Amino acid sequence: MQVEFELNGQAVAAEVEARTSLADCLRDNLGKTGTHLGCEHGVCGACTVLVNGDAVRACLMLAVQADGEKVVTVEGLSGDELSPLQASFRRHHALQCGFCTPGLITTAHALLSSEPDADAERIREVLSGNLCRCTGYVPIIEAVLDAGSFYAGQKENA
Repeated sequence: MQVEFELNGQAVAAEVEARTSLADCLRDNLGKTGTHLGCEHGVCGACTVLVNGDAVRACLMLAVQADGEKVVTVEGLSGDELSPLQASFRRHHALQCGFCTPGLITTAHALLSSEPDADAERIREVLSGNLCRCTGYVPIIEAVLDAGSFYAGQKENA
């Protein structure tokens, strides 16, 4: 099947089998390997991408369901430099092995885009579906809290 959608601001097309997940299409057909595959059951959150601004588990969504939609991967959140959220993760040492990081970043981006003033409890709630085995989560929460001020400023200027 032919699927066409916007990926990180660019029109893309791919020929996929009807059963191909969006994660596999992104990685195998379109070369966007920042989307990681962990459990392939929607439990770990490593494959989280944005579809029309919402955080979605790309391992649970079929590529054909993305036809005509706007998809953003972790690669699409920054240009030549780190995004403010990525820079905050770096500053707070909120990553170690990095496997879970793309899913955490896209999930946190979706949260802060709609709720830039999210408090630590709300951030914990939203990120609870993203598993990290290295950091202990404290620096992740601190990084997202820190980045919230950037998103609040973006919302005020919109």
